[in-house]
Amino acid sequence: MQCKLCPVECGADRALRPGRCGVKGLTVAKAYLHPYEEPPICHTNGAGAVFFGGCSLRCVFCQNYELSRAERGKTASPEELAEIFHGLEEQGADCIDLVTPDHVSNLVAEALKMYRPKVPVVYNSGGYCKVEALEEIAPYVDVWMPDLKFRDPALSARYTGRSDYFAYASRAIAFMAKTPAVWEDGKLLRGLLIRHLVLPACSYDSINVLDFLAETVPPDTPLSLMRQYTPMGDIKNFPELNRKITAREYRRAVDHARELGFTNLFTQGKESADAAFIPAWDF
Repeated sequence: MQCKLCPVECGADRALRPGRCGVKGLTVAKAYLHPYEEPPICHTNGAGAVFFGGCSLRCVFCQNYELSRAERGKTASPEELAEIFHGLEEQGADCIDLVTPDHVSNLVAEALKMYRPKVPVVYNSGGYCKVEALEEIAPYVDVWMPDLKFRDPALSARYTGRSDYFAYASRAIAFMAKTPAVWEDGKLLRGLLIRHLVLPACSYDSINVLDFLAETVPPDTPLSLMRQYTPMGDIKNFPELNRKITAREYRRAVDHARELGFTNLFTQGKESADAAFIPAWDF
């Protein structure tokens, strides 16, 4: 069967060979209680994060580069993934955090059909996905957590090779925004939490991203502006990415979000831009 699950539509028969995402089926590189997600997700005990290998977007600056290039990860069946969900729940996870699931969302849906966790299921996405694929997994997702990376097609083309990133991500977020928010004692049980990573020399695009969000989602939607960019990945041909963002760049994004009226804003200190926060892979 030709794979057209993600917007790339590479057409690979993933029973025989990897797609553009780099994987044939499910690979899991890490499953543990992750303490560094946003407070509504981590809450008390941490998010039960499951990091999937491979990615169809493949940003040159990826903070999880070994994962996105499918250099890490152990093969898992949907049945084994369901057991991982159950095990994380037994460890006290406050949610099941599906990290970069877009290119394997159909297989993740199979696992969730086998075992539906009693804690919220979080779809932690790069945003580059088809609404049709989201509709398939939506019955099993409680919280959508997309990272809206770019609005400028030239920027997404430069760093991912995909000028159509925003065209797909904007539709995906509009779909996700239809899920009404449900809170309990500071924990997001259902709804939408949006992330945006501020990049070096790209604060103009952060402003444009925020303008789009202000037009698309309610002002009380949780919004996380990430300052954690750390130079890594394959950026030798992108000298502008070979530094952390400045305080001024980050402050510009934060101030604009406040001016737009976002009332549930999560920010980061400069200490977040440290490779020490990236997990060791392979369990």
